[in-house]
Amino acid sequence: MSAHYEPKGALGRAVHEIEETVIAIILGLMVLITFINVVLRYGFNTGLIWGLEMTGFLFAWLVLFGISYAVKTTAHLGVDAVINLVSPTVRRALTLLAAAICIAYAFLLFKGSWDYWAPFAGLDTTSGRIFPTGFEATRDQAWYEVIDIPLPEFLRFLEPMMNQGEEYEKLPRFIPYAILPFGSGLLLFRFIQAGVRLWNGTSKTLIVSHEAEEAIEDVKHMNAGN
Repeated sequence: MSAHYEPKGALGRAVHEIEETVIAIILGLMVLITFINVVLRYGFNTGLIWGLEMTGFLFAWLVLFGISYAVKTTAHLGVDAVINLVSPTVRRALTLLAAAICIAYAFLLFKGSWDYWAPFAGLDTTSGRIFPTGFEATRDQAWYEVIDIPLPEFLRFLEPMMNQGEEYEKLPRFIPYAILPFGSGLLLFRFIQAGVRLWNGTSKTLIVSHEAEEAIEDVKHMNAGN
């Protein structure tokens, strides 16, 4: 999928590589934890108690982080059978309208994600039902922990900051839940980027180019080589 996106400049290439590396690491950790748990369970009648929960969180990170990456690389699938029937002017207008709807959706998702995550981090939620008008005091829920994942020792410094000096037995929820505002915020940023490219004429679509047709062309090239 990433073949449809060519990063520009040293910074763009670095960010692109970081994103791909993070996605690969998350996927690799999921496979590794699952494999170790299978070996321990069937080979030694034991297992990592926190393995299933960790895999679930990693999968959520993979999905939410990958959504924005797919927007950047125009890897999301879509249907363009209708807009291909209209004139280029109407097609451009409909594409810009779709981009505006996507931006609005991502904004609402970001606001909702922040309002859900903020109490777990001891922060305030936004006021206003749709558009944030400020911040309002929220009950501190930073003491909430996950079910099974133990707190790594190097994160003990969080206890006086987030838990009033009390010890965390498990990982505080605000850490794995942080992907909610981060992922939705990054999605909003990517949709804005895509909208700007559409407006400037440097891009013509939000979706991947005709994937089925490209696969057929690849097969034709393979057959021609034989």
